[in-house]
Amino acid sequence: MDWNTLKVFLSIAHSGSLAGAAKDLKVNHSTVFRRLKNFEDNIQGKVFERINNRYELTQLGLSVLEQAQKIEASFADLDRTIIGKNIEPKGVVKITAPNNIVYRYLSSSLVQFNRDYPEIQINILVSNQMVNMSNRQADIAVRATPAPPEHLMGKLLTRFNWSIYAGDNYQHTHSLPENIDQLAGHPLIGATGVLQELSAFRWLEQRFAKAIITRADDLTSMSYLAQSEQGLALLPDDQARAGIKKLFSIPQIAPSDIWVLTHPDLRNVTRVKLVMQHISQMFIENRSPAL
Repeated sequence: MDWNTLKVFLSIAHSGSLAGAAKDLKVNHSTVFRRLKNFEDNIQGKVFERINNRYELTQLGLSVLEQAQKIEASFADLDRTIIGKNIEPKGVVKITAPNNIVYRYLSSSLVQFNRDYPEIQINILVSNQMVNMSNRQADIAVRATPAPPEHLMGKLLTRFNWSIYAGDNYQHTHSLPENIDQLAGHPLIGATGVLQELSAFRWLEQRFAKAIITRADDLTSMSYLAQSEQGLALLPDDQARAGIKKLFSIPQIAPSDIWVLTHPDLRNVTRVKLVMQHISQMFIENRSPAL
């Protein structure tokens, strides 16, 4: 049994489908199907059952999964150990960051970095979800979090207050609220999906649920809904831009902390260190007064 076969098994277990595994592994559907069939033939047992169009693990599959995950972790440890000895300023660095951080900060600042270090290739994964950095889905994560995972290391870059924003033309059809108490008389944009779990939107829900007329699961989308006069939006101040105006901050909501993080095994990799230093400097130059 080779490692590629186990990777197929793990990917199907994670995604629940052959198509998802094919996309994850960047191979075609038939390759995944063939490797799975060969795997089950070799061990003389079924590791998946197809239930409601998903590939669910059988009891045998659950046993195999436990061992396969241990092997995966060993390969990941080996990979990070080898990578960790790399002292040359070249190679690929994978960064994951929320979309607004990418649009507003990284996209422009990386131009100069690319000029300074032309042999370092930057790959950006735009995501608000914490990816698995132990298996190097990403080398660096820029995340808004009050408490970074203990298995990662990094530094607090800055923090952004939460404020109420309106579109530039909102005042043409509505009076502008001046404080929290006046929000109840205005249409508000709330959160759905994972954003509902943020303390800021829990606060908004508790105080003004009846005033929320539209919801979104993305902060940047909320800012554009506000710009189009759909309602007022509660946003962290990194969302401030032309087209919307900040009305007032909400001191009852804790600021949003922005961290840059990496796995400890990668902290001495030259290219990772250089990118992290560049990101840190970028936020120093654009630092929020709140920090």
